[in-house]
Amino acid sequence: MSITDAFKSQRFVKFVMVGGLAALVNFLSRIGFSQFVSFSTAVILAYLVGMTTAFILSRKYVFDKSSQPVIKQFYFFSLVNMFAAAQVWAISVGLAEYLFVWLEYHFFREELAHLIGIAVPVFTSYIGHKKLSFR
Repeated sequence: MSITDAFKSQRFVKFVMVGGLAALVNFLSRIGFSQFVSFSTAVILAYLVGMTTAFILSRKYVFDKSSQPVIKQFYFFSLVNMFAAAQVWAISVGLAEYLFVWLEYHFFREELAHLIGIAVPVFTSYIGHKKLSFR
């Protein structure tokens, strides 16, 4: 199956749905964490909460049963997500603390920056999880 076909598959649709729910958990937990820690730290903590949610739901609803032990699946899932977390953090913080400030944009600045940051790694994460985490 080509990469283009993979993004048109029912599995990808399920991945996006599960990812959307995990992203919502990520987003809402970031708002909660922001009450106690800096925005930058809250983005990372929230990402970990969303990542755990995504692993549990992806394993159950998106990818076929794997011959790999759960711990190995979680290891590869975590590796793929380390790359995605770096993307989310860099984009969220870059937008909220630099670009939006420079543009003098203040209306839900952190929320918009975080939403954009969460959306970016959808495609790279899908390929990584399909090829590594749940193969």
